[in-house]
Amino acid sequence: MMKKIMLVLLVSIALLNCKKNKATSDCGSKICTEEFVSVMIKFVDNKGAGAEVKDFNVINQRTGKRITANSSVSTSTTKGVFIVVDDQNKPDLSEQGDDLKITGTSVDTQQTKSVVVKVTGGKCACHIGKISGADQVAFD
Repeated sequence: MMKKIMLVLLVSIALLNCKKNKATSDCGSKICTEEFVSVMIKFVDNKGAGAEVKDFNVINQRTGKRITANSSVSTSTTKGVFIVVDDQNKPDLSEQGDDLKITGTSVDTQQTKSVVVKVTGGKCACHIGKISGADQVAFD
């Protein structure tokens, strides 16, 4: 009798876990790579060298919200190179792609430049992906 009770209990727990997992997986089965993707932009001076930039800013044009790439906090970058977004920003982006307005001001010339890049994401995406836009911004 004890074996039957234990068996029923184990089967019940297994069925509850299966239903719970199916309900929480809105994205279906996906096989994703373990790479970590980021989109970068480089600001250069009129000679093509990396430019020192202040007031670097990324705004999602769809939501109006500022985006900060989490990996940019712990990454030592080359002069003028900035991480715009990375895979940790996937939930902030749409599957169709969002226009991200990137702005920076040259420390030397005080000139401000902006460009727009389009990047996909979404909660079910494996990685972000750049669709279009500049890789480099040149100050005069």
